[in-house]
Amino acid sequence: MTSKVTKKQQITGIVVSDKMDKTVVVKVDQKKRHPKYKKTYTVSKKYKAHDENNEYKKGERVVIESARPYSHDKKFKVVSKA
Repeated sequence: MTSKVTKKQQITGIVVSDKMDKTVVVKVDQKKRHPKYKKTYTVSKKYKAHDENNEYKKGERVVIESARPYSHDKKFKVVSKA
C-alpha cells in the first residue's frame, strides 16, 4: 500500500478584519496579465482563516495554509507572520 502525500497550499496576504473570535479575514492579491492587451491588473480574494489564539491583528502580513474545514467557509489556518 502506498500512502498519498499531499502538499498544502500556502498563500501570503494581509489581515483586513479580526473582529470574529478565532477567525481572521485575509485579503490575497494576485497580479494577472490580460491575454490580448498585455496590461497587468490586480485580482483580490478574501479568505477566512482560523486563528486559535486571536494573535494576528488588522494590517499584519500573514501566511495562511489550507487545512481541514473548520466551518462552512473557513478552510484555511494562519501559519505565521510573513
